[in-house]
Amino acid sequence: MGRGENMGHLTQPGRRQKTQQEPLDVDPLLIRFLRTFREILKFVLFSYTVLFGALLLARWTTYFMVGKTTQPTRVNTAPVQGPSPLQRSPLSESLTMAGAGGGNSDVQWCFSQVKGAIDDDVAEADIISTVEFNHSGELLATGDKGGRVVIFQQEPESKDQPQCRGEYNVYSTFQSHEPEFDYLKSLEIEEKINKIRWLPQKNAAQFLLSTNDKTIKLWKISERDKRPEGYNLKEEDGRYRDPNTVTTLRVPVFRPMDLMVEASPRRVFANAHTYHINSISVNSDCETYLSADDLRINLWHLEITDRSFNIVDIKPANMEELTEVITAAEFHPNQCNTFVYSSSKGTIRLCDMRASALCDKHAKMFEEPEDPNNRSFFSEIISSISDVKFSHSGRYMMTRDYLSVKIWDLNMETRPVETYQVHEYLRSKLCSLYENDCIFDKFECCWNGNDSVVMTGSYNNFFRMFDRGYRQDVTLEASRENSKPRSVLKPRKVSTGGKRKKDEISVDSLDFNKKILHTAWHPLDNIIAVATTNNLYIFQEKLN
Repeated sequence: MGRGENMGHLTQPGRRQKTQQEPLDVDPLLIRFLRTFREILKFVLFSYTVLFGALLLARWTTYFMVGKTTQPTRVNTAPVQGPSPLQRSPLSESLTMAGAGGGNSDVQWCFSQVKGAIDDDVAEADIISTVEFNHSGELLATGDKGGRVVIFQQEPESKDQPQCRGEYNVYSTFQSHEPEFDYLKSLEIEEKINKIRWLPQKNAAQFLLSTNDKTIKLWKISERDKRPEGYNLKEEDGRYRDPNTVTTLRVPVFRPMDLMVEASPRRVFANAHTYHINSISVNSDCETYLSADDLRINLWHLEITDRSFNIVDIKPANMEELTEVITAAEFHPNQCNTFVYSSSKGTIRLCDMRASALCDKHAKMFEEPEDPNNRSFFSEIISSISDVKFSHSGRYMMTRDYLSVKIWDLNMETRPVETYQVHEYLRSKLCSLYENDCIFDKFECCWNGNDSVVMTGSYNNFFRMFDRGYRQDVTLEASRENSKPRSVLKPRKVSTGGKRKKDEISVDSLDFNKKILHTAWHPLDNIIAVATTNNLYIFQEKLN
């Protein structure tokens, strides 16, 4: 096919070649609608893009934050350096102020009340031997060497002064124990109250356990403000009528009367201890309790008085082989199967009653190795533990020996996590303290309500507080010289030598006849009770 044929084919009739586009006839209204629709579509797509980006950013931010906070933390057994400012308790503020000698804190310890006679000649029977708050802090019980129990009740807060807490006034007084004589052993049994322990309240009445050296008693404290009248067979004075003289029947009724508080013994647990009872502790099951003497620990049921179960017995077959005695014992606050007891050798044994009926083999033993540099003739005496207390949380326990307070973590047996020196300045005076028998004094200790501060007593009517968070301490004094209402307690310092400052007291001037052995802390508020010889001092925080 030639070139001419080719060109002719391209120019055949019926196939018109399109050289330019012909204009389209479109409605202008449709164009405006399409343009508007396009802008709306662009806006919607842009909005969805921004929303998707924001959601994606939020998701990744949450992922990294949660991942960071849920990483496992390493447990540090070193002492805590201090909580954040938001975690500072009023007591921490008070201790910070007292330790520094001043500050801008609005909370300070102040005097509230003092109970007891002011006489210098103190009767032996009036010496306070134990102090204990009940679980709500409304009642405060004290026992003395005369066998008496005095219960104080906290009055309602005044509406005129809501910043001042209610004072404690006498609620009930009764004779718990009487002096006895064991004719078989020719041994006189003192009436002195060694311990008081409150039972959790279950009804309108209160119950407490009190013990002397041999006998434990369960007391019921109840109120009565009505009396029955209108008996058919009994006169109003209590005499019985002759039934033959009764011609009409009356329905007895209750009449209002003045409030009367009754203390009645409900149970007497006796004849179970050969040696002197030094501890009682109520179990968390509220049905059983333990009692400990020098060599044995017994488990009691509150409803059974004629028998108990011996759960610890450290008495050797030959008493000449005796090397230590039990000094204190306490149940765990949450685990009914766990208890601890301390010894005169400075060891604490934790026992689990699920392991065996007789807990002679301990589950854990807490003991700190002795520092060879402090080894002396008195080392064994001053290492004897006089008191052991679980924290309210149950994680820690506190022990008190003659010179220090130690905090133990139940998960670490090798050494205490915290150690606080109570009166280290007395180490050079141990010889004279041994001669006047003060070295055998048994100091108690206590926790505050949230386990952040511990308190214990010392000589010269001093008592010490240790803030666990700030690692700060303060020494305060229970004295009638500072017994003005709401007067702020000033920190006291002891001079150990050299030049003595104005507000310091020399260690040689300390009065060892004035001592605070028994202390108690309100379970909910910052109210403390400390017992000097025959006086009970109550202090609280001053709220401005």
